Amino acid sequence: MKLLTRGAFALPGTSLDFKTGTWRNQMPVHKHWGAPCHYVCPAGEDAQAYIGKLQEGHPQAAWEVLVAVNPMPATTGRVCPHPCEQACNRGKMDEPIAIHLIERYLGDEAIKNNWAYPVEGKAKGEPIAVVGAGPAGISAAYHLRRRGYRVTMFDALPEAGGLLRSAIPITRLPREVLDAELARILALGIEFKPRQALGRDLRLDDLLADYQFVFLGVGAGKSRHWSVDGAVPSEMHEGLGLLKEWIAVGKVPIPKSVVIHGGGNTAVDLARVMKRAGTAEVHVITASGLPGPDADPKDVLNVVPREFEQAVEEGVVFHPYRTIQRLLMRGSKMVGIEMVRLKKIKAASGRTQRVAFEGTETVLHVDMVVPAIGEVIDPTGFESLVGGADYFKADPWGRIETHDRVLVGGDARGDRGTVTAAIGDGRIAAGVIDSALAKAEMPAVKRRDFIPYETLNPNYFEPAARAKEPTLPIGRRTDTEEIEGGLTTAQIGQEAARCFSCGNCMACDNCWTLCPDNAVVKTRDRATDGSHYVFDYEFCKGCGLCAKECPCGYIGMTDDA
Repeated sequence: MKLLTRGAFALPGTSLDFKTGTWRNQMPVHKHWGAPCHYVCPAGEDAQAYIGKLQEGHPQAAWEVLVAVNPMPATTGRVCPHPCEQACNRGKMDEPIAIHLIERYLGDEAIKNNWAYPVEGKAKGEPIAVVGAGPAGISAAYHLRRRGYRVTMFDALPEAGGLLRSAIPITRLPREVLDAELARILALGIEFKPRQALGRDLRLDDLLADYQFVFLGVGAGKSRHWSVDGAVPSEMHEGLGLLKEWIAVGKVPIPKSVVIHGGGNTAVDLARVMKRAGTAEVHVITASGLPGPDADPKDVLNVVPREFEQAVEEGVVFHPYRTIQRLLMRGSKMVGIEMVRLKKIKAASGRTQRVAFEGTETVLHVDMVVPAIGEVIDPTGFESLVGGADYFKADPWGRIETHDRVLVGGDARGDRGTVTAAIGDGRIAAGVIDSALAKAEMPAVKRRDFIPYETLNPNYFEPAARAKEPTLPIGRRTDTEEIEGGLTTAQIGQEAARCFSCGNCMACDNCWTLCPDNAVVKTRDRATDGSHYVFDYEFCKGCGLCAKECPCGYIGMTDDA
């Protein structure tokens, strides 16, 4: 029996005999959640991870985390619609993190400072063919090269880039940025053979004879057939073709008024080009809604929201939830269109579809109609793979069922829609090829649950305005100068500091400082993540204070087994 002593209730050290952990019915645990930005990124980027490196003051390490997934951040930082920002938990408090500006900054810094891609040395291993030098093909070639394979990339055009080069305006993607990023990737040891088209210069059977695998990133460059009840204008122009022509030769038709029918980047880019070229009235008719705070992200224009806003600033008129019902002709001359509002209803099958809403017809007097309703593949050279379909049929890994050594990615699959999705396809396909050649099981797709805003403790974060990119005023916008600028290093640091570090330890010391029982033990190493904090369960009473006060939701409570 312990005896009481003068001035104390017990002898020193006797508290160690009472394991207060026995009082516990719940216990704290570390849970590494997925951040929402990571969860929705079609390329697979973990923005929280590279922003964390920036917060620590290591921009090159941040870039290395980023290019372990996406080799073209200077490009995607400019052209991606960035669904990560729509998902960002910071937007529930004030405004989302400007992830696209951080991505762009890291890509530009890598070009400026010639940071070396984290790739193995000399190429080795089996030869792989990549057909198509657009974002899907570039990504597949890069990730295969990272794994040590010998990669040969073919493209029908004289330069790499695909639609990045031929269809995205210079005002959004300066060619010196694209050229620099592509040159650095190809210099890693990827052999590039331009002016080589399937069906003309290449045969799929020959490629399969010379290479272990073939990845097809051939894009979708053939416009969909378009008509209104079988009628088409006598002088028919389609959106992608006009945009390519403008980029190649700098000319577009200049009618007094034009309607562009579509809801993607091609429609909006072309509308802005024609407006700057001198067309007085430019209308975009789209079946989708328009971006906005109350808009359903699944039912809006598939464009970067800020570029939609810039188009409106420049005078482009948008007509959402509408389609063209009739072409109005005077002889062979186009004089107008009749558009009608669309309404979403459930069909007998249970699927939602858009139908014309009778009584909402409106006439627009225009001189030209340009369809920009999407593209399909040109099957020349691989007819046997598509069987008359508009796109390749592939599983989630990009594998074509009838050809076990052919994979496909990007717009040729028909369900991608963005540069970042194509980059994700190329990365996944490279992993599949590597697993097959190593005779290993394909890694399972593991997606961590993403952490909801309610699990965070935003009381530890100060309100701070989102950084805004500098934008050229309307009067100074031309066809040759980039409209949006980047942020300074100081601004990037401030923007990175706004990140909640959702579901990932930020080494704030809250758990260690606030635990009433000293049951959180901190290692001697400098704390940088959750591995530097250890729970001493013998003395943890399970009060939950550490979980309650964890700013980023990295600590949760679970029932004690």
